[in-house]
Formats: sequence, C-alpha cells, structure tokens
Amino acid sequence: MLSFANDSQWIAAAVDTPFMALLAWMLHQLRRSMSTCPEREPPGPTPSPQASSQAGALERTREELSAFKLEVARTYVPLSLIRDVDGRLTSHLVRIEQKLDEATRTAHSTAAQVRVLAEDR
Repeated sequence: MLSFANDSQWIAAAVDTPFMALLAWMLHQLRRSMSTCPEREPPGPTPSPQASSQAGALERTREELSAFKLEVARTYVPLSLIRDVDGRLTSHLVRIEQKLDEATRTAHSTAAQVRVLAEDR
C-alpha cells in the first residue's frame, strides 16, 4: 500500500511537473526557431525581399541596442565611478608595462652575457 507520509513532497511534484513540461516545450520551440533564423541560413543567389527586410530589421535592432547600451553607460553610471575604474585600469597597465620593461632588460642583458661567453670560447 502506498504511504503518503510526506504529502508536501507529492504536492510539490504535482505542481512542478507542468512547469517542467512547459519549460521543455519552450526549449523545443526556441531550438526550432533558431534553426530557421535568417542568420543561420546560407545566403542564396537571390535573397527574397522578406529575407532582406528581416536582415535590415535585425541590423537596425542591433544598432538600437548598441545605442541604448551607450545611453545607459552615459546616463546611469556616475562619472566618479568611471574615473575610478579608469584610474585603476591605468595603474594596472602601468604596472604591467613596468614588468614587461624589466623582463625585456633582463632578457637583453642575459643575451649579451651569453654572446660574451660564446665569444670567449
């Protein structure tokens, strides 16, 4: 005989099952729509007017998204935070440059010493 000792687990399973089925259906629809995406289709010799208008719409959408991202960066990020990030980035780059210069000087001096030792032989 079945025991329903943990009724809450049965209720949770009964509620979660339709949501999981819906999620699987949504993933299936997404994959199906991605396979018919205009970007993924190989270009034919004569694209249809609908395909070219879709490509143009896609390009405009990308440009609008890029402009929106730039607007958000300009509007919502405080200038002090941008200056702080810029300063930290600059200091990191200066330290990297100093380390590279030191490594280059060491490599040149080592190469010179090797040449001197090779000439002495």
